[in-house]
Amino acid sequence: MVPFFIAEHHYTYAAASGIVLAASLLSSVAQPLFGALTDRWAMPWLLPVATLVGGLGVALSGVGGIGGSYPLTLVVIALSGIGVAAYHPESARVARIASRGSHTAMGWFSLGGNLGFATAPLLVSGVVATGGLRASPLLVVPALAGAALCVAAVRALRGPAGTGSAAVRGPAGKDDWPSFLRMSGAVVCRSVVFMGLSAFVALYAHERVGGGHTGELVGTGALFTLYLGGAFGTVFGGRLATRFGRIAVVRWSYALTVPAVAGVVFVPGPLLYVCVALTSAGLYVPFSLHVTLGQDYLPHRVGTASGVTLGLTVSVGGLASPLIGAVADATSLQVALAPLILLPAVGGLLLRGLREPEQPGAPARQEEPSGSA
Repeated sequence: MVPFFIAEHHYTYAAASGIVLAASLLSSVAQPLFGALTDRWAMPWLLPVATLVGGLGVALSGVGGIGGSYPLTLVVIALSGIGVAAYHPESARVARIASRGSHTAMGWFSLGGNLGFATAPLLVSGVVATGGLRASPLLVVPALAGAALCVAAVRALRGPAGTGSAAVRGPAGKDDWPSFLRMSGAVVCRSVVFMGLSAFVALYAHERVGGGHTGELVGTGALFTLYLGGAFGTVFGGRLATRFGRIAVVRWSYALTVPAVAGVVFVPGPLLYVCVALTSAGLYVPFSLHVTLGQDYLPHRVGTASGVTLGLTVSVGGLASPLIGAVADATSLQVALAPLILLPAVGGLLLRGLREPEQPGAPARQEEPSGSA
């Protein structure tokens, strides 16, 4: 929605990136808290509730809550961020139950979210380009559908092997905090690249590929490519990890992302889309592997690990968006995006020396106490 905020409300790059910051800030702070809570108590009811809260914030953002003001826009976007924060840790915990610890199955779980990312630009463009930002309340419809699917999934997993207060526990062993923190630092680097491109690649494609009346379609196409390539990369990453190991696949992904991001920044014309697709694959191949690695490095804190790897480190990337926007306002988008080339290399250095954690067995399942939510 950022390009539409700029076009309709005439926001600067810095003001538009402030919206990304509002979505990320509370999510970044709250996500580990929700993770710690789900380590103590299973809360599958959070899945539909969080989906609704997140969707409601997005739906109201176009009209700025009530009066169309920038502060109210920030408030409702922050509300959406809280919904995201509540959703991720518990969803990863429940997915671990359903997948029985399979890397490939977790890749399919991540694919669902990535397909949502991929279709979001098309959905937003179709709604907002037709009715303007005042039509954004229609964007609550996917949240309603998602909440209904969450309810169905939770009910399907209930019973003798449930998702209630008998939470899945990792295998016996110690939590490896040093390895977990190093991997989390690498995920932060990946997140800054992804969030920076998510916020500005549509505008950048408008500059580098074409403008005029087709400018918004050009930008939407670039954003769609960024997200759709990630959908394929996520599933492919799980299969590669089964054959070559997670650490090796993650390292190679970070290494290959460096030239891909350089292509996004410096290659002109339609070839930009090829570079965006390669960048997307490089960023998303390790996506689900981060989650399973984090859970295995902290086998006794699965919720916390999920909240950090699937949520906190991803949301933290949004904190860099205002800086990118400010630099773009002062210089150009190309200058502002250029530092993103180095971050995957920094992430790769953090991953050096990490070892594959012990493979967990199938998640333990216990009977759900009667009457638990």
